[in-house]
Amino acid sequence: MKSKSIAITLFMTLFLLVATSAGHTQTACTESYGTGPNKFSLATGSPGELGLLKALGEAFAKKNSTTLCWVKAGSGESMKLLKDKKVDMIMVHAPAAEKKAVEDGWATKRALIGSNEFYIVGPANDPAGIKKAKNAADAYALIAKSHSRFFSRGDNSGTHKMEMDAWEKANIKPAGDWYIVTKDFMMATLKRADAEKGYFMTDSSTWVSVKKEMKNLQILFRGDVFLVNTYHTLLQPEGATPGQKYASKFIDFVNSKEGQKIIGTYGKDLYGEGIYNDAAYAKKYDR
Repeated sequence: MKSKSIAITLFMTLFLLVATSAGHTQTACTESYGTGPNKFSLATGSPGELGLLKALGEAFAKKNSTTLCWVKAGSGESMKLLKDKKVDMIMVHAPAAEKKAVEDGWATKRALIGSNEFYIVGPANDPAGIKKAKNAADAYALIAKSHSRFFSRGDNSGTHKMEMDAWEKANIKPAGDWYIVTKDFMMATLKRADAEKGYFMTDSSTWVSVKKEMKNLQILFRGDVFLVNTYHTLLQPEGATPGQKYASKFIDFVNSKEGQKIIGTYGKDLYGEGIYNDAAYAKKYDR
């Protein structure tokens, strides 16, 4: 009986160790920046796709001997990865969900790091007539009324959340053959909208980076304060994941003078203009 009791105890101990380890399993990297021994992981979407995260990660690695593992995910999926302890930190644009995560205790260090804005782009002939729209909600109402082809990411990303907020402001629940859900990332959905000549709400950073490739689309509506898009960081609580310490240091770096300069000037050499605003500018629109 004694040996059986010991065996059960050993089994339960092993089970708990495996369960704990599984809870901290990191998600596979989309790309890595730096080659140092101090590793941490970060989930985000467009800042990774457009190269901003690479610029920040490599600059940080030079002084901290780090390797940053980027996990490509929209804001909704990034939030889930953080909650499930699959990444050490995230960069997202979903203000209400961010604040709730901090309130619930599974996220810390919510810090404003910069912004861009959303544009509603569409075919040059503007079949819905959104150029004359008074605000974003009006533009969406015109698209729905005309049943003009509209592309939605439909992936619970920050962009998708913003889109759904706009439909709600317009008192519309979009549905029908004209409303096309891609379940894809920003760049891929924008390129599909261009190929199929439909409307889409894209962030300004992605638009600037690929506008020369667009054959059919142009900016048709912009300028509503509602469409300003602020980015924040969220971090695991202390000790929750192996890379939390260096992720916390990375957030400090991103908010430093050096990090903010990288954000505010990123893209000028490639596109002739910066594609993100720094935190000082973004603060005017922070929610």
